[in-house]
Amino acid sequence: MTKRILILLLLMALLLPTSPVKAQETTPASGPVYIIQSGDSLSSIASRFGVSLTDLMAVNNITDANNISAGSQVIIPGLQGISGVLITETIGYGDTLRNLSRRNQVSEGFLRKLNHITSPAELYAGVGLVLPQKDKFTPLSRRAILSPGESLLEVAVRENSDPWTLAKVNELNGTWAAQADDILYTPAESTDATQPNGMPSAFIKVTVSPLPMEQGSTTKVIVQTQPGVTLGGSLVELPLHFFPMEDGSYATLQGIHAMLNPGPYPLKLEASLPNGTKQSFEQMVLVVTPITPYPNDPMLTVDPETIDPAITKPENQQIAEITAPATAEKFWQGMFNLPVDQIYCLKSWFGNRRAYNGGGYDNFHAGLDFGICSPIKPFDIYAPADGVVVYTGKLIVRGNATIIDHGWGIYTGYWHQEEILVNVGDHVKAGQLIGKIGDTGRVTGPHLHWEIWVNGIQVNPSEWLNNTYP
Repeated sequence: MTKRILILLLLMALLLPTSPVKAQETTPASGPVYIIQSGDSLSSIASRFGVSLTDLMAVNNITDANNISAGSQVIIPGLQGISGVLITETIGYGDTLRNLSRRNQVSEGFLRKLNHITSPAELYAGVGLVLPQKDKFTPLSRRAILSPGESLLEVAVRENSDPWTLAKVNELNGTWAAQADDILYTPAESTDATQPNGMPSAFIKVTVSPLPMEQGSTTKVIVQTQPGVTLGGSLVELPLHFFPMEDGSYATLQGIHAMLNPGPYPLKLEASLPNGTKQSFEQMVLVVTPITPYPNDPMLTVDPETIDPAITKPENQQIAEITAPATAEKFWQGMFNLPVDQIYCLKSWFGNRRAYNGGGYDNFHAGLDFGICSPIKPFDIYAPADGVVVYTGKLIVRGNATIIDHGWGIYTGYWHQEEILVNVGDHVKAGQLIGKIGDTGRVTGPHLHWEIWVNGIQVNPSEWLNNTYP
């Protein structure tokens, strides 16, 4: 009998599934999962969710904070009552907490909690907003504005919907709760995916790029308005000049100073309607440093006269006054060309921090320096785009200088020339010979210093060699 029991127990042991023995059983971490986006760092993710970097690394078993990649997932600890997959959407200009809530069908309270928002003013354009990812859900993209004196029923009829659906989609307390000029969303598809925002009715569509803005970059603002609207505005307290485009929209270009402190700055748009009323919208937009920050150039030793404020300030003021007007005619087309022959030497890049004669790094290099790669001297300089010559002359700091107006507040400058081959008033064409490289003014060797001014601010010329504006 005992033998039979032993055989039976042995057979049962062989038939039962086995599992490996572990030194220590661990309970898997739980919490919402965030999908890492391009440009994210582990520290920026921790800051965004209000958790410590140590806790974030611990819950995800990460030992190297730099070893992360876009598209990977990390668990976010400490977010009570929140689950699922989280993604990031860049807040566009005109987005408000209400319209983001309605567009994504997520309550305002949930967005506040998820993003640690204490005030609507914290919704800077260019900041990444964390949103829950929903399966088989497409954010609403068609908006409808409730005009003064209009009922929700009238809007529903116009949008091929019904007032109860609109009330539910827009989290209204009832069909009676909609207010004039409220931005409502409908379940219908929009023909323009970039249309929805929370702006007043005069602004049909506003596109601001890039977002966030970068030090030394060119910002482009394209606005489509109701008929007969006159536009104005400002960015970083600089007045914006809007010009009509062929498609009926308006464009303005604005440079962002290379030494502007990173942070939020106001972008204000103003609309004057045909009936005399005015509408405006203002939102803070984020300015950041480039992914690769501007480095310090080696200390430069120059003629003390060329860094004397008694010399530099009047000269800078003279250049600022020349490049201030925004000519209504746009002369250039497409991308700018190189101002030198294809075989060229770059001696210094835009934005590099500069110091002279043992002073501090409180200056920056405002253009690109093209050196001489050939033993043949002088070296040719060409107009990068069509324009009108508005200045030629010899300056103490800039040497023999030429300035070309390309229209719409865009100017190019050419410093340190050996010879100037154009005159004020000349209409030049892209590729036209305009001068010769030299070593006049504040230099340490022969080169062309090439600048681009966008509405009074020097910007990185490389952008204009690789992008089309507007």
